[in-house]
Order: sequence, then C-alpha cells, then structure tokens
Amino acid sequence: MGAFYRRLSARIGKQKAVTATARKKAVLFYNAVRHGMTYQDQGAAAYDERHRQRVLSNLQRRAKTLGYALAPVPLEAAVS
Repeated sequence: MGAFYRRLSARIGKQKAVTATARKKAVLFYNAVRHGMTYQDQGAAAYDERHRQRVLSNLQRRAKTLGYALAPVPLEAAVS
C-alpha cells in the first residue's frame, strides 16, 4: 500500500492519492470478507517489480505503434 500511495501521490497529488488508497483498502477488505479469503501482502519489492514490468510493456507497445523496436542495453553501457 505504501508503494502504491507514493507512486500515486507523486503523479496526482496527495489528497487524491489518499482517496485512491482508501478505496483500494476498502475493496481488498470487502473481497476478503465476501469471499472468505485472507489478504497476503506480497511486499513492496513485488509491487515495484510488477509496476516495472507494466511500465516496460506499455513502453514497448507505444514504441511499436510508432514504428520503433526497443532493445535492452548491456549493464556496462547503461552506467556512466
């Protein structure tokens, strides 16, 4: 939740991020009660990795629509 809030607050502002985070918590609680399941927090690292993969796939899709192809840069070349 913390990583979600920080990412969102940087983008849309703190007040809207508080509202969105509260809604996310309410939906998780409702689904846990409704379906009788327990909430297992995967941790910030898992959330950050899913966010990174989502951003990367969106970037690749946008590059493809513009006629470009993305290729990974070797780690040695990426560090200045």
